[in-house]
Amino acid sequence: MGPGFGDMQSLLKQAQDMQRRMADASRSLGERILEGSAGGGAVKAYVNGNQELQAVKIQKAAVDPNDVDTLEDLVTAAVRQALHAAKELREREMSKVTGGLNLPGMGL
Repeated sequence: MGPGFGDMQSLLKQAQDMQRRMADASRSLGERILEGSAGGGAVKAYVNGNQELQAVKIQKAAVDPNDVDTLEDLVTAAVRQALHAAKELREREMSKVTGGLNLPGMGL
């Protein structure tokens, strides 16, 4: 074994450790639920930290069969807000794992 082989092994071990920590963080994010709301809370959307939609709740007062467009807009706004919160949470949590490095292909 030539010089630098130990360094390569160390680097590989560090990469494997980071990959494991990222997988752990992703699992943890999947268990965290974030909420987005619109229309003063008439429409709420819930996503997990992995940006997966979990539920949408709509108050009866928000349902007007003669104005479906407004309800669609409220649902869209609530989902966007929840996804934005989940994206920010994911970026913060993954940054803790990577030490702030932007690593392409590592699920960020």
